[in-house]
Parts: sequence; structure tokens; C-alpha cells
Amino acid sequence: MPSIAVAVTAGMPIFDLAVPCHVFGTDRPELPDGWYDLRVCAIGPDSGPVATRSWFAAHTPYGAEDLIAADTVIVPASADVRGDPPGDLIDALREAHRRGARVVSLCSGAFTLAATGLLDGRTAATHWMYAALFAERYPAVRLDPSVLYVDHGDVLTGAGSTACIDVCLHIVREDFGSAAANTLARQLVAPAHRPGGQAQYIEAPLPERTDDSLAPLLHWAAERLNTPLTVADLARRAHTSPRTLARRFHAATGTTPLRWLQAQRIARARELLEGGDLPVDRVAELCGLGTAANLRRHFTRAVGVPPHDYRRAFRARRPATPTL
Repeated sequence: MPSIAVAVTAGMPIFDLAVPCHVFGTDRPELPDGWYDLRVCAIGPDSGPVATRSWFAAHTPYGAEDLIAADTVIVPASADVRGDPPGDLIDALREAHRRGARVVSLCSGAFTLAATGLLDGRTAATHWMYAALFAERYPAVRLDPSVLYVDHGDVLTGAGSTACIDVCLHIVREDFGSAAANTLARQLVAPAHRPGGQAQYIEAPLPERTDDSLAPLLHWAAERLNTPLTVADLARRAHTSPRTLARRFHAATGTTPLRWLQAQRIARARELLEGGDLPVDRVAELCGLGTAANLRRHFTRAVGVPPHDYRRAFRARRPATPTL
């Protein structure tokens, strides 16, 4: 069972603590065997309950030693982005990373992670509201205030607040595959896959009219990824012009129709590569990327490795494909 430690410190926001606890700490018999071993770790001099915000207190027997020993360490939002993080937590995060742990920050937890020095020279994400303050406090970090999350493999930073769910689903996808992440997303009633590069700030997150929702269109397109869909096709389906569709699309999703389609096709390719032995050219056909060469180019750009290498690496992590 992969072990996950969530660091809890006095005064931290409850939402950012609750999301990883719910995702990783809930028994999920319908998902692969060997689900996560979650431990909430209290970091600080006090041995009693740790008071978070909103009248909650964390009662836990786990501390810094358990955090250091975990496979993945999650740092939720900071209680005070203008103050210095607890020294005990900084030391524990550095030691956990040195021992090989994947270290993850959620929302303003990036301030804590930046204080360790682990983000120096790297691109990072945090809540867009804190971008100016973060850049002022940690100039050695290349902050991208527009994205949902940034994954460097050993270090992952996410934006806030609902982006916490995206980060946790991304971790599940990396550890257990797309099928498990998609199943969990359906249970959470959350988008199955929002790429890390998708905009975190959406100018109009809620449509003014209930009949203006793009959900039926997105569902229709997702079922036809193997066809050569164009923006014109989507506009006709939505009974609007391509220009109007592009404007509505950006307001609702923070991205363009073509980028959304590309992200869905890459996600579909990942699922096909993880779940079977289809040749790469057949995977390319089924996800709508046409040829094996086209799939290799776009997949490598998006994921970082070619399709064959991705399939091999995934099977090395998970010797048997889970049955959901």
C-alpha cells in the first residue's frame, strides 16, 4: 500500500486538509487492491489536538517521524502566507524528500514548500490570489499563477481550492492508472481529468442561463474522440458560431475547444495504453489522433515519454492491470 502523510499544523484551512483525507483515506473496495495508507501527521511542539480553522481539531497519533517515512507527503494550505512556516515541518519535508518521498503542496502550501528550497529553479503553482506575494517572497521559484498544477515527479504543486481535487486525482492516475482515477472522479462528481496546464482562473465559472451549459456538448464530444472533430463540428452541435463557441468555451473551461479535445484524446490514449495490448497505431485511431506518428508526437509532448515507454513504465509500477 502506498503511504501518504498529510501534514497538519495549527490554523490551516480545513478544506485543503479534508480533500486528501477523503480521497486517500476512504476505504474504496471497488478500486484496486493496495489502496493508500493515509496518516495525518501533526507537526509542532504540542502533543495534543491541533486546532485548524472553522472549529475543527485534528486528533492524531502520528508525527514528524511518520511523515518522513511516507512515500508521498502532502502539505495543505498554509495558515499564514506572510509568516514563516514551522521549522519542524521544514526539516521534516527536507528529510522526507531526501529519503525519496514525493512532496506535494496544495494551494498556499506552496509557500511552505518554497521555504524548504525544494522549489528553487523550478516552475510551481499556487492560488492565483497569492501570486504577487509568492513571487516577492520566493524569487528563486518560477511561479506560474495561471495553471492548476505542476508535476516535476518528485515535487508537485497545486493551485486552490477545487484544484486540490485535480491534484489528488492526478496522483491516483499516476499511481493506479486512468481507469481508477476516472472511477474515483465519477464518485466525487468531479471532472475526470483537467490537465495541469488548464487555466485555474475562469472569468465566468457559472453560466448566466441554465440552457447555456456546455456539459451536453462535452459529453457528446467525449463519446466521439475517435472521429476527426473540428471546432466547426462542435459549433454546429451547439447551434452557434465557432467564434461564439470559443468565447463560451473559454468562459466555462478556461481553455479552447481544440486544447480541450487534445487533452481528452491524450487522456483516452493513456487509458488504452494502461488497460490492454493494443498496437500504438490502433490506440491512435481510437483516441482520434490518426496515426502512430501523430500519437507519439502529441503524447510525448503532453506526458513527457513516448507511448511505448509509458505503457512499459506503468506496468512496471502495476504488474497486473486492476479490474474495476
